[in-house]
Amino acid sequence: VSVSGALRARRNCRSFSSRPLEQELVDDLVDRARRTPTAGNSQGVEFLVLHGPEAVSTYWDTSLSDDARSSFAFPGLLHAPLLVVPFGLPGRYLDRYSEPDKAMTGLGNAKECWSVPYWLIDAAFAAMALQLLAVESGLGCCFFGLFAQETSIRERFGIPDEARAVGTVAIGHPEPIAERPGHSARRARRPLEEVVHRGYW
Repeated sequence: VSVSGALRARRNCRSFSSRPLEQELVDDLVDRARRTPTAGNSQGVEFLVLHGPEAVSTYWDTSLSDDARSSFAFPGLLHAPLLVVPFGLPGRYLDRYSEPDKAMTGLGNAKECWSVPYWLIDAAFAAMALQLLAVESGLGCCFFGLFAQETSIRERFGIPDEARAVGTVAIGHPEPIAERPGHSARRARRPLEEVVHRGYW
């Protein structure tokens, strides 16, 4: 599958088969996703990888209450055998930008010196790469935010306070039963000329 083909084929899959994924495949997906660019080659993106029924169940038990689960619109999402949460670690960026070749930027002084939090941008790059790699491997994927659950997930899995998540990527074999597309998926794509500003906004 080409990059263009993967971009066209990628959809948020919200109904997964419980069919397991091989450890070798999981390792390969994450290994390739970690090769996305990071500011100054800071390499400040790390991954919480939850693979297999026990780890995945712990995630959902932590983030989705029984009451919420009973009315959850996409129960098939809970069957995904792999959840990957990319995190950006600001400290890695401050350390990198304190080194001699970057110190003149002043970005190593404090997080507040960064007008844009590149640790989140770079973590988002990794999340997108994971999705495209999943499609290339013939798998389904779904990116979703942590929102109010980030604190409970952080505490349950021993995540450092400084690490910031951009969301979770669920990966697995799509359930062959056709699922009803969500309201967002039914929205038409805006035309090219509406989103491209050639030479001037």
